[in-house]
Amino acid sequence: MSQHSPRRSRLTGVVVAAATALALTAVPAAQAETTGAGHHSHRHHAPKPTIVLVHGAFADASGWSAEVIDLQARGYDVIAPPVPLRGLTYDADYVRSVLATIPGPVILVGHSYGGAVITNAARGAANVEALVYVGAFVPDVGQSIVTSYDPARYPGSLLGPDSTMVRPTYNPAAPGGQDVDVYIKPTMFRQVFAGDQTRAIAQEMAATQRPLSYFAQTEPSGEPAWKTLPSWDLVTLDDHAISAGGQKFMARRAGAHVTKIHSAHDVMVSHPDDVVALILKAAHAVA
Repeated sequence: MSQHSPRRSRLTGVVVAAATALALTAVPAAQAETTGAGHHSHRHHAPKPTIVLVHGAFADASGWSAEVIDLQARGYDVIAPPVPLRGLTYDADYVRSVLATIPGPVILVGHSYGGAVITNAARGAANVEALVYVGAFVPDVGQSIVTSYDPARYPGSLLGPDSTMVRPTYNPAAPGGQDVDVYIKPTMFRQVFAGDQTRAIAQEMAATQRPLSYFAQTEPSGEPAWKTLPSWDLVTLDDHAISAGGQKFMARRAGAHVTKIHSAHDVMVSHPDDVVALILKAAHAVA
């Protein structure tokens, strides 16, 4: 079909009109949140923040299901967007576009690679009040997730050539579109990612894992939002995807409020109550 066909033109017009209408209705509400002497001057009248849950690699948004149910029962609006996992800038821009549709304050939560995404997505997003890292990468400027800490100094991760496999893929975010998708080998998934799950559940998680592109692993971070926003970090002490020592190092560097838990990497699945407790700490601290 031609790019300039009448049918496509009509469709484009409908999409643009819908987006414009959404913007016209959302902007006044967002402005109402920040009108007055300062951003926090009338917070006692402000609604509860929206909780935005950003998944990482080898998982999807369904991993947050228990947290979503708990937070909604407490009266919070929750969004768990599907992260493309194509490139750090690409993914952060996507999440930032979601944040732009939310009137009022946001607590931005990231697991694993999702920590690198929120580090960049919150930059320039005025409604983000706090960052919550959950067994996550917390890179500094110029660092990719694979260089965000020194694995020789902080060993314990089993992610690497022996535990992963690749499949060639087209990636619109990568230079020239040429890339490979990285998966955890099904035989290693429980040991690396889902150590707190039964073998049967870990096998199901391995079969449905969403791969991370190699480009996303190696693309460097921009200026991190944790330099200007308060942050909280749940360090997973039994983690074999991101070492506990590496997590502690990154959390200290970010000046985060640290909570530690004996958990494998899939902490959002195996210990949702602890994840919710940390999110609530952040929400209450900035209220």
